[in-house]
Amino acid sequence: MTFMSAPAALRPARSNADADPLLDTSRDYARIAKAIDFIVGQRPSHPSLDDVADHVGLSPFHLQRLFKRWAGVSPKQFMSYLTLDHAKAMMRQSGSVLDVTYDVGLSGPSRLHDLFVTFEAMTPGEYKAQGANLTITYGFHDTPFGRALILATPRGVCGLDFIDGSDGSALKTAQAQWPLSRFAADQDGTARLMADIFEGCKTSTQLLLRGTNFQVQVWSALMRIPAGSIVSYGDIARAIGKPSASRAVGEALATNLIALLVPCHRVLRSTGLFKNYKWSPTRRHALLAWEAAHRESATA
Repeated sequence: MTFMSAPAALRPARSNADADPLLDTSRDYARIAKAIDFIVGQRPSHPSLDDVADHVGLSPFHLQRLFKRWAGVSPKQFMSYLTLDHAKAMMRQSGSVLDVTYDVGLSGPSRLHDLFVTFEAMTPGEYKAQGANLTITYGFHDTPFGRALILATPRGVCGLDFIDGSDGSALKTAQAQWPLSRFAADQDGTARLMADIFEGCKTSTQLLLRGTNFQVQVWSALMRIPAGSIVSYGDIARAIGKPSASRAVGEALATNLIALLVPCHRVLRSTGLFKNYKWSPTRRHALLAWEAAHRESATA
């Protein structure tokens, strides 16, 4: 079992006892995503704060408040984290990042955040059985990065999927990924898991990983990358002792079923471009910029 750290400073402040902070931040994310799409699409023309506010349908004052509430930084500062130059600068530090995290050993704790993520990998026999005789509970919940479907087993979380379509479509996709498993809705139980992840109600979360030995190696390496850092496919390949396996690393990233906690959003091509993220390039921008903002705030 390997102990890893994941971003746990995902906790919006509660405005009152009855408020649902995850619902509030999920609503904020919809506008943040619209702003990100505009900023990225208009990057060559360097859009102003007024331009972004007008596109989102807010006044500049309310846009400032939105970004401060959701990311803890101003829109201008947040926009700086979306640039290609920022991504490349982070990637230049990637070698030292992985060296530091691996110095403690693959099985050692790396407490860079408040939440430790532990994992257990399915045995080869269980992997071959494709989840037969496994009961998976599921629930749909709002998060700071939009709506999500979480899948859980007695041995840990086995799926976290950000949803851009319908809940029903997301569930059908999950059932196709676990065709021999029994699915049972458990909104209350999965709400507690989401609170652990996004509101810091516990200090650890367990995952159940289903993959080949190589895929598990890659996912394990991902969980050693600190929030706010960016590495390349080649960095991960070298970290697991297979420096010529960059393409295979990319394939392993594509098969990851657990968003955020197995942070494939922190791995980019060596060009620093933000394409080819299964939960949308917009969400990758949001995740990386959000983590960068919180990392900078924590070290300020």
